[in-house]
Amino acid sequence: MEDANVVEVEAMDGTISVASAFAAHQDVVQDRDHKFLTRAVEEAYKGVECGHGGPFGAVVVRDDEVVVSCHNMVLNNSDPTAHAEVTAIREACKKLKKIELSDCDIYASCEPCPMCFGAIHLSRIKRLVYGAKAEAAIAIGFDDFIADALRGTGFYQKANMEIKRADGKGAIIAEQVFERTKAKFQIY
Repeated sequence: MEDANVVEVEAMDGTISVASAFAAHQDVVQDRDHKFLTRAVEEAYKGVECGHGGPFGAVVVRDDEVVVSCHNMVLNNSDPTAHAEVTAIREACKKLKKIELSDCDIYASCEPCPMCFGAIHLSRIKRLVYGAKAEAAIAIGFDDFIADALRGTGFYQKANMEIKRADGKGAIIAEQVFERTKAKFQIY
């Protein structure tokens, strides 16, 4: 049997957490992550070279096999939502003919923006591995970080739009659509 790495951590409240994993398994996971993250980075370069969009790549993997490998397509598609992760999720769902990817992992060359993280979450992907931190993208001018824009706290960008929930009949009829159609949407 292989040697196990055991780590004990004592919390401030006196409880002890014990984590154990076999070193060989950790190495396999690290090698796998490196392989697929490298592929995502290669996609980022490919997208820039093709003029398709910013330097972002994403790879969706199932059972250690690449399902799709995509890059940012914002400029090519004239679509501000065509980020690498969203594009990869769209393509993976089409290829696998399903809307939830709970048996898949996603590798992203950069920390996902809130929109991409939302797409990853909604697709039920089981694991996200990313390379660069968001600050690397911000440093070269990518400032569309939605959470900061909505709050007006972004260093590079402030939202220049009014955000208002409808009142009166508009709000009522919009909420009714959920009640009237709920029986048709037992998705997960």
